[in-house]
Amino acid sequence: MRLRLALFALLALSGCGFHLQGRQPLPAVLATPWVEASDHYTPLYAALVARLRASGARPASNVASATAVIRIRRDETGRELLSVSARNTPGEYEVYYTIEYSVAAGGRELLAPQSLTLSRDYLYKEAALLASEQEEQSLRVALAEELAGLVLQRLAAL
Repeated sequence: MRLRLALFALLALSGCGFHLQGRQPLPAVLATPWVEASDHYTPLYAALVARLRASGARPASNVASATAVIRIRRDETGRELLSVSARNTPGEYEVYYTIEYSVAAGGRELLAPQSLTLSRDYLYKEAALLASEQEEQSLRVALAEELAGLVLQRLAAL
């Protein structure tokens, strides 16, 4: 009985498209993608290349040898003040990360430009300035990881 239940659960999960995070099968056209970005040192670029590799793709070393081009048209991060204390000091900030990307292969567009924005808020502690700055940087990296995962989900659906 347990074996049947386990088999049914596996079939149900595979039937709905469930995959373990970090390993998503990509279409053959994305076997050797070139990630085109104005800055190759952003958290998003690093996260996207790492996710592509984890999914079995081998990012191309140049655009000529690529089977597809993933263009990162916009890669912006920043913060906005959400609240101020009674002493007129910052109390809470929102960190946001916005990207715009598209995918092309063989001279034709596979995915029109798409925009994604994620944000998280955090409490600003004036007494722990260094810790607040580290928390903000950690949030930026986490948002980049999440955005890279969303991009990969859309690429897997091509």
